[in-house]
Amino acid sequence: MRLPGIMTAVFAGALLLGAISASPQNPTTPKPIPQKFSLQELEFRTFKYFWDLADTTSGLIPDRYPTPSFSSIAATGFGLSAYLVGIDQQYISRREGAARVLKTLRFLYRLPQGADKTGVGGYKGLFYHFLDMHTGMRFKDVELSTIDTGLLMAGILSCLEYFNGDSQEEREIRELADKLYRRVDWAWALNGKDILSMGWHPESGFISSYWYGYNEAMVLIIMAIGSPTHPIPASCWNAWTSKYNWSNSYGFSHVNFGPLFGHQYSHIYIDFKGIKDDYMRAKGIDYFENSRRATYSQQAYCRANPGKFAGYGRYIWGLTACDGPGYARLPWKGKEVVFDGYSARGIASGYLVDDGTLAPTAAGGSLPFAPEICIPALEAMYDTYGSALYQEYGFKDSFNPSFTRGKGNEKGWFDVDYLGIDQGPIVLMIANNHSALIWNMMKQNLYIVRGLKKAGFAGGWLGKK
Repeated sequence: MRLPGIMTAVFAGALLLGAISASPQNPTTPKPIPQKFSLQELEFRTFKYFWDLADTTSGLIPDRYPTPSFSSIAATGFGLSAYLVGIDQQYISRREGAARVLKTLRFLYRLPQGADKTGVGGYKGLFYHFLDMHTGMRFKDVELSTIDTGLLMAGILSCLEYFNGDSQEEREIRELADKLYRRVDWAWALNGKDILSMGWHPESGFISSYWYGYNEAMVLIIMAIGSPTHPIPASCWNAWTSKYNWSNSYGFSHVNFGPLFGHQYSHIYIDFKGIKDDYMRAKGIDYFENSRRATYSQQAYCRANPGKFAGYGRYIWGLTACDGPGYARLPWKGKEVVFDGYSARGIASGYLVDDGTLAPTAAGGSLPFAPEICIPALEAMYDTYGSALYQEYGFKDSFNPSFTRGKGNEKGWFDVDYLGIDQGPIVLMIANNHSALIWNMMKQNLYIVRGLKKAGFAGGWLGKK
């Protein structure tokens, strides 16, 4: 099944594997995994992905590891926020974290911007989806990405709020973070429409996909509405919600979106508990509850396991965008199944992409919504698959117990890589679950608060602002 238009711009670039190598900061020597699963140990190992692997010059985070890769700007945004977790949990000192953040922000701010095809890292304040790890220049012909810029900016704004000290270093962090956010021309990215374009190419202009309907882009639209310099109209929020798909999926009525990342990414940065827009007021729930229902819907699908894939059940579940075994059309349980590579796997009303590939980030990134089923899922994956799935930086990106074709896959396929955009939700949502760290930072941000209020959100913690 092909990725729908709303997915294409976000994920097509993730299929690329370039020859640009990452330059790890100080990769740790892999340690034996403990006998017993621990959320704190998972948080620490996942944090280390960002701390160890950031480029020594640019501070950019690799899209994947250990396969050599370009940098993902969304993963870099997650990395900036992960450093706050590291400080909060005393994995690193505040001074160490501030120095790393400042290096990254200086590099991003100084990157050339312009309409040229090469020799730039972005345009109109936005950044290209993938950048060269060392130089920060546009990777090949990838798009200028609104959502990936949005996730980068969310990470930047979390640092703006966290580093509130009087030292010269922390003052410069706040100054650069504010400048980076304020220079993004969100209004330009509307391209004359009532909602943001997914991206732009200097070779051909704006791409044909726009951010209509429910997915991972809520935080992007909120930040764009809340901009003091280049805002989009508040009416864009109604354009966004007008294409929602409210349906029942495996016993749970909610705004549907297939892969779980769409129910996670914006929630990493905005605590939607108790705050509602017009749409959710009419439904009688909030977006946090919506994500809880989506999480339970996924578990219910995997328990039903209509595809009869190996390993699926009450404790082993989770479909989202992730790596896969690689394209192969093979017989499975009396029918033919396409085992894909990187794909936006998921289930929802009108959406089904499932080839037996599961991703730990699906449960890890949903942890605050439903800890009572997400923690047992992570623990079951850990206990069942051990070091085949869990290594130096926590859980590898994905696995497929049904795919046993080829040497080394006799017991199923296990990814060789970690992916930055899947590591981020794990470490940041563990932190939100135990201390609301990132949520509390963003509740203080005037741009986020302004965007939410202009979009029509009210109640809960927002009523105190």
